[in-house]
Amino acid sequence: MRFIKYVTSFIAFIAISSTANAENHSNTKSGKPKLVVAISVDQFSADLFSEYRSSFTSGLKRLSDGAVFPAGYQSHAATETCPGHATIMTGVHAGRAGIIANNWIDLDVKREDKTIYCAEDPRIEGTSFGSIVTASQDSYVASAWHLLVPTLGERLKQVSPKSRNVAVSGKDRAALMMGGNDVDAIYWWKGKGFTTLKGQSVAPAIGSLNATIGETIDKARPPFAIPAHCKARNRKITINDQQSVGEYAFQRPEGASRIFRGSPDFDSATVSAALALVQSMKLGQGEATDILSIGLSATDYIGHAFGTGGLEMCIQMTELDRNLGELFSALDQQNIDYIAMLTSDHGGHDLPERLRAQGVPEAQRIDPKLHSKDIGEQIRQALSLTGDEPLLHADSPFGDYYISLSLDAETKAKVKAEAIRILTRHPQVHAVLDGADLAAMPMPRGPVEEWTMAERARASYHPERSGDFIVLLNKAVTPIARTGLGYVATHGSPWDYDRQVPILFWRQGMTYFEQPLSVKTVDIAPTLAAIIDLEIATDETDGRCLDIDGGEGDSCQ
Repeated sequence: MRFIKYVTSFIAFIAISSTANAENHSNTKSGKPKLVVAISVDQFSADLFSEYRSSFTSGLKRLSDGAVFPAGYQSHAATETCPGHATIMTGVHAGRAGIIANNWIDLDVKREDKTIYCAEDPRIEGTSFGSIVTASQDSYVASAWHLLVPTLGERLKQVSPKSRNVAVSGKDRAALMMGGNDVDAIYWWKGKGFTTLKGQSVAPAIGSLNATIGETIDKARPPFAIPAHCKARNRKITINDQQSVGEYAFQRPEGASRIFRGSPDFDSATVSAALALVQSMKLGQGEATDILSIGLSATDYIGHAFGTGGLEMCIQMTELDRNLGELFSALDQQNIDYIAMLTSDHGGHDLPERLRAQGVPEAQRIDPKLHSKDIGEQIRQALSLTGDEPLLHADSPFGDYYISLSLDAETKAKVKAEAIRILTRHPQVHAVLDGADLAAMPMPRGPVEEWTMAERARASYHPERSGDFIVLLNKAVTPIARTGLGYVATHGSPWDYDRQVPILFWRQGMTYFEQPLSVKTVDIAPTLAAIIDLEIATDETDGRCLDIDGGEGDSCQ
């Protein structure tokens, strides 16, 4: 049984009809829509959209009948969740937004743990996110404080006080980066239900949904039925002696709520939360246009846990399509005039063990010694430096590296030069970029698919937060040396499999068209702004308005 059916009693007002689809709409809506529904599907690459497009029959089919930009780009090199979501509703590159990665290092911070989480509030003393993989969700206070620019919803509220800016997601960083700091309601998953900002109470509608989820989440769940087009992908891939993927259909034993996030049921719960907010707040039914940002996170958890090429992802694509169909059908039943946009925060790369069996012999896992501690020790020996304080700090093998603040300027320069020399010679490293060089570069322009590696890194570089140098790995190198439960594949590279994402728009009766030339996620906010008659100064965005009127009109005018 699919999870959304567990909450049917709670959202009975929806009256979902399985036959409701785009064909029910006969005329193009005119004027401003009453609701903007901005959807981000975490780790939904352009490759996944292309691979499964012919199998979509519901929500993703509807979106595919609107304005389709299959070659969208998250332009930057740091293709992670927080930077990607920071571009979608702001219209600026991740570096300009100040969100350079999921985590970065601040050696000046007055606490033992120098790792900064993109969605933690540094104003709250005594809290720390620590490791993004292992940290307790109770160890930090979540907020959008690190986001340096306004979102579309925040801009709209400034000129239209009656407009509501609402966000809900499976991840706090997705909701916060799309909603921003000025929100009327914001929710993300925590534990066994949805929570909100510190100091704010959970709305009764979400509280009721949480109670319903709590009654079902620990119950055993039978496997999903395997769609016919997924059967060829039902094949075991061995990763190590204790672990394999490729043939799991998301069945759960009694009491296994801990693996709920890595299943299609997680998106069902998020859709239910979004619809609960639509109903309780009457979004799209007032005088002014409202913004609803939805972050669907299950695809990302499934991609990390099982890779992108097996049975698990095939089932998830089928269920994602169905969940989106239920979202749109519910909005249709309430006769809401809405425009829907769907994109992703980044793409994803399959696990190397499966890639090698599918014609990618260069696919490999990262050298476990390619990290800041080992590189720092090599530098210490090469330069005959004394002491035991770490010379380098980094959150992962790739991305931003920071040099110890205890070094004098001359020694720091030598450490940087030696680090770049050692790393550049490593067979798995594509490039090492000096932060000073990136800081001197203008923000890149021109065709995004032609950007150099330095230009891609510049788009996610911020002079006060980025590292002294940035490490970019070779194509097909997975930066996971040792796999674990829920973590066998990932993203984060500057390569197009991680950068390319679909960008789709749909509104009642709009003329279908498909534009294969490249566009960017920073184009989304100015495109939506034009449709709701919200003016954004050209110097306040890195994107451009996309004309999504497939007829003689121009939606940018």
